[in-house]
Amino acid sequence: MTARLVVAGTHSGVGKTTVATGLMAAFARRGRKVAGFKVGPDFIDPSYHALATGRPGRNLDAFLSGTDLIGPLFAHGAYGADLAIVEGVMGMFDGATGGGELASTAQVAKLLRAPVVLVVDCSAMARSVAAVVHGFVGFDPDVTVAGVILNRVGSDRHEALLREALRQAGPPVLGVLHRRTALATPERHLGLVPTAERGMDAARTVAELAAAIADDCDLDAIEATASSAVPFAARPWDPGAGAGCDVTRDQRQAVRLGVASGPAFSFLYQENLELLEAAGAEVVPFDPTSDPRLPDGISALYLGGGFPETHAEALSANAPLRAAVREFAASGAPVVAECGGLLYLVRSLDGHPMCGVLQADGRMTNRLTLGYRRAAATAASPLADIGTLARGHEFHYSQIEPDAGGAAHGGGAAWLLDGERREGFVTGRVHASYLHTHWAAFPEMALHLVDAAREHATGAGGVRSRAQGAG
Repeated sequence: MTARLVVAGTHSGVGKTTVATGLMAAFARRGRKVAGFKVGPDFIDPSYHALATGRPGRNLDAFLSGTDLIGPLFAHGAYGADLAIVEGVMGMFDGATGGGELASTAQVAKLLRAPVVLVVDCSAMARSVAAVVHGFVGFDPDVTVAGVILNRVGSDRHEALLREALRQAGPPVLGVLHRRTALATPERHLGLVPTAERGMDAARTVAELAAAIADDCDLDAIEATASSAVPFAARPWDPGAGAGCDVTRDQRQAVRLGVASGPAFSFLYQENLELLEAAGAEVVPFDPTSDPRLPDGISALYLGGGFPETHAEALSANAPLRAAVREFAASGAPVVAECGGLLYLVRSLDGHPMCGVLQADGRMTNRLTLGYRRAAATAASPLADIGTLARGHEFHYSQIEPDAGGAAHGGGAAWLLDGERREGFVTGRVHASYLHTHWAAFPEMALHLVDAAREHATGAGGVRSRAQGAG
């Protein structure tokens, strides 16, 4: 079993991404094959993990995938790696609202039987650090806090006070990071700026993090901690084994599926793409900010999330592609859009013309809509049949304002969320919603979309109904 550890924090903003990404990059520089993971639904931190490791960044979310898939998804993502580093979410014991430990860093650490390195923001404390660490060590005896990394330490004197206080607290100090404003990564309304938008600046940031971590942390001790993880058995998740996807591509008619990418659309779970490929699709990326036309020969579109609001001017200026998307949807081809993809399909976003597939407009607000959702499909679509149950996540500041009557082009809502709120659009063969879904727990969705693409390519028409798994 791969050596592994979890990088947890006492609270949000403590520096987990700095430490986790820096460790991944530092060990990769040592020649280790490193796999990076993020607890929770976040897309941005895994993009930095991918830069640091040279492998896809992956998520471990016990709400989205269910607890039974955490081990298999980890084993799949860590295959061939010497070392796996899992970055936590929020504070170590924070999870889904009202769900106890569900979807928390602590729960994932226990499911993986992995030791935890606790990151502590020491910018406003001295001796009290011992009480904080002592509390985290003792709160759940099934979580092994194997060491601490002290972040935002002000001076050598401050470090000495912290080390003295922690001599009696239990776990060893594995690293001390002094304040370095030069290492700060740009942020905006939904967190860090994704690597797809920063180019070489992001690569430089990761390199600087690797150097800082190598200088200020005991990498040998940290690697020994990871190697101390208790073995556990987990069969790697197989994207080809779910919902009929075990039929090889050679046994299916080839189908090409366009996937939005580039700086405006970088929010896609790697497993979703792997499921599409396992179902027989050739995934063809395109950049809506710059490509003048859709990829040749595609039979469906998958528009994931991202920051179309930040790139609205470039998206709007690319009128030929907007027209191509509108014509593609009007032809009856299947289109699935999540969050940012939904914003791209409306008529306008903060006054910038978009594709006009949906008779609605989007605007940015100061109100954050955030949280896990239990969803039931309320209309048949290329993604799901009526009544399909799923789990997902919302995270957006934007708001959609449909024309009078609510639904675009006479369609209906995509989902009923938490049994009370209708959300999204299904019109023709377009499924557009704010809800992000991780298809590892619902592989039928990938097969449903690929089947719809295949039927469109052959002129069969209609979306073939498939039995769906419960959420």
